[in-house]
Amino acid sequence: MRLLRAATVLLGMTAAAAALPPAPTAHAATVIVVAVNGDDAGAGTAADPLATVQEAVDRAAPGDTITVRGGTYVLKDNITIGKSGTASAPITLTSHNGERVIIDGERLPASHTPVGGGVPRAERGAIHLEKASHWRISGLEIVRGPYGVYADSCSDNVFDRLVTRDNYETGFQLQGASSRNTIRNLDSYGNRDPRKNGESADGLGIKEGSGTGNRVVGARLWNNVDDGFDAWEFTSPIRLENTVAHGNGFNRWNFPDFAGDGNGFKMGGGGDEDPPAAHTLHNSASFGNAADGVTDNGNPGALKITRTTAFRNGATGFDIRTADATVTGNLSVEDRTAASLGGAVSASGNSWQLGGTWNAASVRSTDPSVITGPRASDGSIRPSGFLVPANGAAVGARF
Repeated sequence: MRLLRAATVLLGMTAAAAALPPAPTAHAATVIVVAVNGDDAGAGTAADPLATVQEAVDRAAPGDTITVRGGTYVLKDNITIGKSGTASAPITLTSHNGERVIIDGERLPASHTPVGGGVPRAERGAIHLEKASHWRISGLEIVRGPYGVYADSCSDNVFDRLVTRDNYETGFQLQGASSRNTIRNLDSYGNRDPRKNGESADGLGIKEGSGTGNRVVGARLWNNVDDGFDAWEFTSPIRLENTVAHGNGFNRWNFPDFAGDGNGFKMGGGGDEDPPAAHTLHNSASFGNAADGVTDNGNPGALKITRTTAFRNGATGFDIRTADATVTGNLSVEDRTAASLGGAVSASGNSWQLGGTWNAASVRSTDPSVITGPRASDGSIRPSGFLVPANGAAVGARF
């Protein structure tokens, strides 16, 4: 009887196992190829590429790589990314072997929003990411869109060696509940906003949100209509380092009633109530901007401004009057005013405290052509003697 019962149990277990659905097969990471001569009905392979980045995004799963062949991709609708990879299997979107890939948003309706008009949320950005995490996006040039890259409530992404230029709003904007994003070696320039006469198009904006661990490394932000960098109403600490902002805030487009601010680095602030945020700016340079090199913009938070250089800005090199800030080892050369510091600021080792005259003769070079020229092979800003003190003083940035 015991043997009979055991056999019956075994048969029951076997039948139950047979009734279970098969275990899911793990996704094999796939390379999806896009080319200007492709077809969205294709297989997405090198021999049979897709035609649009959007089709590749729609097909991609965690671990996949979308590789885009060189050429110009003229958008009829913006590229929308609303899915995520995982920590162990991010989704990659990149140019193929460094080929030049241009994502052109000129034909998008929102690129031509009239004066006083608003850009619908879903149409913000030639590339629009929303609640999309664990992406690696690199090597793309995004131009003439309603924003270049617009990312809202996105975390754990890496954006590397992107160019966002000549867009009709901010070149790259991150906002909302966004954490642990890295923006590395971004070039963002010539961005403007005709609909607001220059009031809001920055090179890079991390604005109107919160989230820890966001980091900007090696960006160059120049000739934008408003500010180089703007952290308006982002309440969590952002770290910027090895970053350059220059030539921002000039009316190169002959806008009427021009409203561009023209700061190199706007380190927070807000509307009627300025929220405190403890942002960090380290080893960076701000020069030739229409207004301030670095400003707290009313942010009362615990800013840290260290080893940063301001040069020939139209107003103040370091305008830190509201923040409970630490300002250490910074250099001002030929700004209209070197520094304007509030009573809560702890300042030490800055050029205006060291005495002497700080002018063009005090530095090894005032020629920015190396740091504004071609990047190194790894995407970093090339080293230079630009604005390095001739006497070897340990103040200001080094690239």
